[in-house]
Amino acid sequence: MTHAADGAPDWAAQTEQTVLDAAIARAPALGWNARLVREACEACGLSLGDQELLLPNGARDLAALLSRRHDARALQALGAVDAAALKIRERIARAVSERMEAGAADLEATRRCAAFLALPVNADLGLKLAWESADHLWRWAGDTATDWNHYSKRTILSGILIPALTLRWFDGREAAEAFVARRIDNVMAFEKWKAGKDFDAPFRKVTDALSRMRYGARA
Repeated sequence: MTHAADGAPDWAAQTEQTVLDAAIARAPALGWNARLVREACEACGLSLGDQELLLPNGARDLAALLSRRHDARALQALGAVDAAALKIRERIARAVSERMEAGAADLEATRRCAAFLALPVNADLGLKLAWESADHLWRWAGDTATDWNHYSKRTILSGILIPALTLRWFDGREAAEAFVARRIDNVMAFEKWKAGKDFDAPFRKVTDALSRMRYGARA
């Protein structure tokens, strides 16, 4: 929880979590939509003005709060795990598993939120939240890359997380864990094949050709 300058709990951060609790309790009956936001806020004694101040993007803001709560819950569970004692594939498998179970603790609400994020109009938010989750998990796993690998790792893990979470919410843990294991095997096989290959060579050739066209052959 964040705090204001005077040391008191930050009203917005505290109230967001209270409204989220109310929304989780009501989502199985109401779905994930504007009505859910309105009723959750009303249950917390908030006016319409308070609601617009706290959640200007309505159900989208509420979905982000839920995803970030699940990220925090997963990281708390992973805090008890010695990542350095695991192989990298084991770290990622464990991290994804904890993230799936973090969301499963609010299963019915999470299902409604997942359906909301699957709508085309909300696809951008779903991708953003998956990237955030992937970033948290890679950091826990010890990734310190700052070059293009930083982005490629998170892109690949996001591509695993989105279907894995969907499988966990709707088909159960066993199906999701099996999917994750297969995908990690595929990624590791690709990385092994890629090792030692110079994929930058074509780009260097193009760069050299353009340089010669512009500046002429060097003596």
